[in-house]
Amino acid sequence: MNPSTDPTEAKFRAEAASLATQLTEPAILGTPQMITLAKRQAEIAPLLALYDQRAQTADHLAQSHEMATDPELGELAKAEIPEFEEELNRINDLLRIALVPKDPADAKTAIIEIRAGAGGDEASLFAGELYRMYNRFVETKPGWRIELISESPSDVGGYKEIIFEVKGAGAYGLLKYESGVHRVQRVPETESGGRIHTSTVTMAVLAEAEETDIEINDADLRIDVYRSSGHGGQSVNTTDSAVRITHLPSGLVVTCQDEKSQLKNKLKAMNVLRSRLLAIQREEAERAGREARLSQIGTGDRSEKIRTYNYPQDRVTDHRIGRTQHGLPGYMLGNIADMLDALQAEDLRLKLEQAGQ
Repeated sequence: MNPSTDPTEAKFRAEAASLATQLTEPAILGTPQMITLAKRQAEIAPLLALYDQRAQTADHLAQSHEMATDPELGELAKAEIPEFEEELNRINDLLRIALVPKDPADAKTAIIEIRAGAGGDEASLFAGELYRMYNRFVETKPGWRIELISESPSDVGGYKEIIFEVKGAGAYGLLKYESGVHRVQRVPETESGGRIHTSTVTMAVLAEAEETDIEINDADLRIDVYRSSGHGGQSVNTTDSAVRITHLPSGLVVTCQDEKSQLKNKLKAMNVLRSRLLAIQREEAERAGREARLSQIGTGDRSEKIRTYNYPQDRVTDHRIGRTQHGLPGYMLGNIADMLDALQAEDLRLKLEQAGQ
């Protein structure tokens, strides 16, 4: 398509002009609307830059074709044509990727819930190892951090359940593919016969919901306070600071006891509750218009077996994309970026395929 007749480019140019005009209006200065408009302006600026590059490269290519018959400069112009064609193809590929619809939730904080599944003590131990794995991975991401929401330690040193936030730009967009069943195959330390045991851990990754994302009626909540237990310090364990919130219509129950303040625990618990309810809404919407792509990469089905950690064979395999990596000890030390990048790349490929690009 001729860049000058691209209706998509024309749409973004018009939107950019409208945003620039609105941002000069005195009435919106310092308002939430100004933040929203500025954010949208920042989102489309890279797109406009790519369109500018494409137009410039297309002009250079056209000039080279015109000059190809020139007696003096023709050979030089002919030599430039393949370079400009290659650059134009590269820019068009970047535009196709940039135009894939983005999930607005991708930029949000991720709330991760890890629960021991089948396998008893071995499952709880692996739940703890996964939590430490994500901690180490987060340490490698500038500006990212983890905040604990609640934990239920097991007697053997792992976790029956642990819930935490991963704060950082694009945290949910990168970690959402971790939702599902993680299976570990290894010989437990307590196994005297050397038999390989299979245990499972379930993981849910939620996009943090803001108060404006979902409305919760106070009358639909039952809030209980009680004395905290487990880790957290003496003051946590001797005051009624822990909070349990039950959402009566859905039956969802959220507890938080990590903070010394009852109010802080309540705010954290409400945050998790909103995020769970938002996740349910998103899953229902996806299910209503489910495409083949979603069933292949799936990010919301908590019963789906997504990955196997096989210690005897020193490998980790993601079953959705058929990717196997060796060096499992290093993987468990937080070296998971390659796997996450591969999942993102496959998801993008399927979106492009679905769009017919």
